[in-house]
Amino acid sequence: MITVAEAEKIILAETRDYGNETVDFDNAAGRIIAEDIVADRDLPPCNRVTMDGIAIQFAAFEKGVRSFRIKAAQAAGDAAIEIQNDDCIEIMTGAALPESADTVIRYEDVAIENGIANISIDTVRQGQNIHSKGKDKKQGDVVLKAGTTIGPSAISMAASVGKYIIPVKRLPLVGVISTGSELVDEGSVPEAHQIRSSNSHTIRAALLQYGINTDLMHLPDDKETTEQQLKLCLEKYDVLILSGGVSMGKYDYVPEVLEELKVEKLFHKVKQRPGKPFWFGRHASGVLVFAFPGNPVSAFMCLHRYLVPWLEMILKMNNENPELYAVLDRDVTFSAPLQYFMQAKVRISKQGQLTATPAEGNGSGDYANLVDSDAFMELPLEQNNFKKGEAFRIWPFKKIL
Repeated sequence: MITVAEAEKIILAETRDYGNETVDFDNAAGRIIAEDIVADRDLPPCNRVTMDGIAIQFAAFEKGVRSFRIKAAQAAGDAAIEIQNDDCIEIMTGAALPESADTVIRYEDVAIENGIANISIDTVRQGQNIHSKGKDKKQGDVVLKAGTTIGPSAISMAASVGKYIIPVKRLPLVGVISTGSELVDEGSVPEAHQIRSSNSHTIRAALLQYGINTDLMHLPDDKETTEQQLKLCLEKYDVLILSGGVSMGKYDYVPEVLEELKVEKLFHKVKQRPGKPFWFGRHASGVLVFAFPGNPVSAFMCLHRYLVPWLEMILKMNNENPELYAVLDRDVTFSAPLQYFMQAKVRISKQGQLTATPAEGNGSGDYANLVDSDAFMELPLEQNNFKKGEAFRIWPFKKIL
């Protein structure tokens, strides 16, 4: 067996670049920007009014003028209307400020009567209530960096700079394969000796968060069928994710078949609980194979501890998921010589500190316990006793911030 750190190093060494592609910005949510996007003009593109009111020349106010003749009214989207001396215009939020004006007085500070705007305050600052041209970004400035995950704010920015077709990282083609003759599909009523398939759907749901659509397959505990189907999958996909068939059972054919199909074993078995039988390998064509244990909690943990970090690395995401640590809220003892990934409920204290409460379960088959948990807390192999108040890294599988 190898350590968790060694397994992580081996996996993250398998860098891949699946290239770039372009997508319509309305269909880009969740994708990763592949190239920097720049402003096609200054933002804002003109001196923009931020309050409804009147636009004046500050020099006139400075000379003592307090009553201004209203020349016209200008709405957002109207061409600018120029003024002179003690003229003013009524102007609305979002309108382009005329070049001949440099200050906006809000309506609350003005009394209007018979076409004259009378300023009722004594203190006015030149340039007030104006969002200056280019203050946010200059033409040519980067507005969205490569590696950014596209969300609503990124869509807004892309639209603002006219980037309606966005270059994004191409996603790997992923096949997800469950194994085991005891599994039945979701449309079946299982017998007492059978269970419904869940791992594949769990993995698919996790990868959908990255915009990856997966094909789901199932293999019975039959070596010939396993070999035939895996051979086809190695020719079709960039990544294969299997669950089950990797332990020491008589019908656990996956490691043997993979090696017969020239998939190089990079490791098999990791000093961890859950997920000790985890198998990882590489085909000569470049296809990577993540073969997780079949127990649901084991597969779920390996997915979030190993595959997700690898995926975020190859997509060159901008550290959007930084390392998180939480403080134990009680003592924990784990005596096995394995790195323990403890299920935990995570909360944020009033002091802004993440705290972790152990979520006691019934082993790696207890997927029901995952519903009541938020993250795996990684407890070091070198310790047996973990004290209240000590901080350890967590691997969230739910939104906790």
